[in-house]
Amino acid sequence: MATCIWLRSCGARRLGSTFPGCRLRPRAGGLVPASGPAPGPAQLRCYAGRLAGLSAALLRTDSFVGGRWLPAAATFPVQDPASGAALGMVADCGVREARAAVRAAYEAFCRWREVSAKERSSLLRKWYNLMIQNKDDLARIITAESGKPLKEAHGEILYSAFFLEWFSEEARRVYGDIIHTPAKDRRALVLKQPIGVAAVITPWNFPSAMITRKVGAALAAGCTVVVKPAEDTPFSALALAEVNQGFLLDLDPLLLASQAGIPSGVYNVIPCSRKNAKEVGEAICTDPLVSKISFTGSTTTGKILLHHAANSVKRVSMELGGLAPFIVFDSANVDQAVAGAMASKFRNTGQTCVCSNQFLVQRGIHDAFVKAFAEAMKKNLRVGNGFEEGTTQGPLINEKAVEKVEKQVNDAVSKGATVVTGGKRHQLGKNFFEPTLLCNVTQDMLCTHEETFGPLAPVIKFDTEEEAIAIANAADVGLAGYFYSQDPAQIWRVAEQLEVGMVGVNEGLISSVECPFGGVKQSGLGREGSKYGIDEYLELKYVCYGGL
Repeated sequence: MATCIWLRSCGARRLGSTFPGCRLRPRAGGLVPASGPAPGPAQLRCYAGRLAGLSAALLRTDSFVGGRWLPAAATFPVQDPASGAALGMVADCGVREARAAVRAAYEAFCRWREVSAKERSSLLRKWYNLMIQNKDDLARIITAESGKPLKEAHGEILYSAFFLEWFSEEARRVYGDIIHTPAKDRRALVLKQPIGVAAVITPWNFPSAMITRKVGAALAAGCTVVVKPAEDTPFSALALAEVNQGFLLDLDPLLLASQAGIPSGVYNVIPCSRKNAKEVGEAICTDPLVSKISFTGSTTTGKILLHHAANSVKRVSMELGGLAPFIVFDSANVDQAVAGAMASKFRNTGQTCVCSNQFLVQRGIHDAFVKAFAEAMKKNLRVGNGFEEGTTQGPLINEKAVEKVEKQVNDAVSKGATVVTGGKRHQLGKNFFEPTLLCNVTQDMLCTHEETFGPLAPVIKFDTEEEAIAIANAADVGLAGYFYSQDPAQIWRVAEQLEVGMVGVNEGLISSVECPFGGVKQSGLGREGSKYGIDEYLELKYVCYGGL
C-alpha cells in the first residue's frame, strides 16, 4: 500500500535530544507537569491497557485554561473504539468554562501580539522539538482514542509536528507593503496585524494534526486560541497542551517574564461531551472577544457556525465535507491507479475528508481495474486493533459510523450493485466493517452522493471524459479530486475543469504542510497550511502618512 506523502521523507530528519535554552527536569516516561498534579496511580487505572504505560504527565483529563489545569463540575467518558473499553473520564466543560477560556485568551492576546516574530518563531520551534521527543507516546494516544493503526498514528504526529515547524518559519515572513501614491507629500503603507482570539473546533479523525495546522498559523501570526476538540478524541489536544508547556519548566523566572515560553492563555483547551458540544460551540463562536472561527468538520455543522459568525461578522475558515471523485481514464497505468486508489480510499479506514468517495472508471479499462483493485484489497488490507502489528484497517469511530456504511452498501445492492469483496460488518466487533468494493454502481445510489467516511469503494463505469467530469462536478461540495491519465492534453483539461480545491494527478495522497489545503462550493472557505495559511489570521491595515 502506498505510503502517505508526508511520510516519504521522514527518515531524512534527525533531531538531537536536547534543546538550547530548554532545561527540562528529566523524569522516567516524560515531562514534569507545568502546573497541577499529574494523574496518580488510582486515576491511571481507569485507562485502557495501552495507555497505562504512558507518561502520566501526558494523560490529562482537565481543561487547560490560562496556563492551568482546571476541572469541570462534570466529566464524560472517552472510549476505545476498538474494544469499547473506557480510556478515562474527561472534564465536561460548559458555557461558563468556555467563556472563561475566551477571556483568558483575550487577556493573553494583548501580550502575545507584542512578542516579536522571531521569538514566536523560536517558541513554535521548541514546541515542534518537544512533539518529536514525545512522538511515540503521542501516537499511542491517537491510536487508543481514535482506533487509527499505530503506524498511521506515528505518521500523523510527524505531520502534526511539521505544521509547527513550518509556521515557526512562516512567522518571520509576514510582510507588508509600501504603495506609491499620486500625492508627493504622502506615503501609503499596508500593515499585517494579528486578528485576535481564534476559536478552533477540530474533528476526531486527525486529533493532533487538525489542531497544529490551525494553531501553528494562529500563534505564528500573533493570535491566541481556544481549542474545542472532538468529544471522541480529547486526549490528544490535552497532551499537546502538556507538551506545549514542557519547555517552560525549570526556566529562570526572569526569562519567563521576558516571554521566554508560550505565555499562559495563548493555547487553551476546553473538552466537552457530545451533549454540551452545541452550547459550547455557540458560546465561543458568538463571544464578542472572539475575532476568528476555524472549523474542520461536517458541512451541516459548518453552516450552523457560519450563522453564529454572521451575527457579529467574524472571520471564518471552514474545511468541510467532501465527495472526492477518483477518475481512471483508459490511458491510465492500471497498477499506478490501483496503488493510488488504495492509498486514497483506505487511509484511516476511509475516515478522511479527502478520501475517494466514488470511483469513475472508463469502460475500456474498467474490468482490469476492478480485478486488480479487488486483488490489492485482499492482499494488503488487514482489519484489526490499531495496536496490533500489521493492522491497516482499524475500527470506525463508533457504531453510528458503521451503520452509515452498512446502509449505503444495502442501498446499493438493493438497486443492482454487485459486491466484489467485503460488504458486511467484520467479526472483530461492532465498530469494524470489512473493506468493501462494489461494481455496477449507478448515480441513484446513496454512496454516490453521500459522504461515506468508511472503507467502501463504489465503482461507476463511464464512457467519455465529458461524462466523468459531469458526474464529478454534480456534487454541491468540492474538496479534493483525483484522476489517472497518461494523456498530457487530457490532464490539463480535467485538472482545470474539476470543481474542487485540490487535485491529485496520478497521485492518491496530496496532503503536505507546504501546500494549501481547502475546498470550493460547500466544502468550505479559506486555506490551511502553506504560505497562505497564516493569512487567515491576519488583518490588513492601510496607513496613509501625510504632511511629508
